[in-house]
Amino acid sequence: MRSPLPRPLGRHEHGQNFLVDDAVPAAMAAVVAGYPPRPLLELGPGDGALTAALLRLPGRPLTAVELDPYRVARLRRRFGDALTVVHGDLLDVRLDRPVDVVSNVPFALTTPLLRRLLAAPRWAHALVLVQWEVARKRAAVGGTSALTARWWPWFTFTLHDRVPARAFRPVPAVDGGVLEIARREVPLLDARPRDHHRIVDAVFTGRGRGAVDVVGRRFGRALARDWARECGLGPRTLPRDLDAGHWVRLHARVAGRR
Repeated sequence: MRSPLPRPLGRHEHGQNFLVDDAVPAAMAAVVAGYPPRPLLELGPGDGALTAALLRLPGRPLTAVELDPYRVARLRRRFGDALTVVHGDLLDVRLDRPVDVVSNVPFALTTPLLRRLLAAPRWAHALVLVQWEVARKRAAVGGTSALTARWWPWFTFTLHDRVPARAFRPVPAVDGGVLEIARREVPLLDARPRDHHRIVDAVFTGRGRGAVDVVGRRFGRALARDWARECGLGPRTLPRDLDAGHWVRLHARVAGRR
């Protein structure tokens, strides 16, 4: 006789919205299918809608990390030996393995999960379903965020589909968006990330009437003038307008003066 399943924890304990539109997992799995075959790590599989689509991809063993013991048991019964299920917190899982990460991220955990991903070594791709505006911002659609600028030399950020709120249960207050983060095979900078982060933070938080003015106040007028000329930047260019190449050239000039 099968043992009873534990009681499911409520959505307020996990902050997760589950996918009920099969087209969304299928589209995400299609993106993953374009990656070179390697193991997959799914964070927060919930009821397994995305899990089922990922398991259809050949040659990609899948491990799923789920916090809710009720859903851990259900996933094990549903998928059997085809899926390795780990009972744990997605914010605690080790990310230092050569895997591709896939997740329908609990919206309340978007920022801490992205920060953990970007700071972790070795994983190759991360395909995450997050809030639409967060996905747009991280992909620098309509302007760059400080978080994206901090990590651009090591990663690319690509915006995929917009996922309407009606595709989830419970229905969230905002639409979702599929964001792809890919580790660059060759980084744009041969530097410690924290050194680049200091430069980005100084520009985003510094005083001035534009990026060039801020850089001039912080790193010197001559450096700012030469950087602006090299990049073709004007006085009205804001930090949010800078692309990866602008940041790399700024880092090179700041590092070169030390």
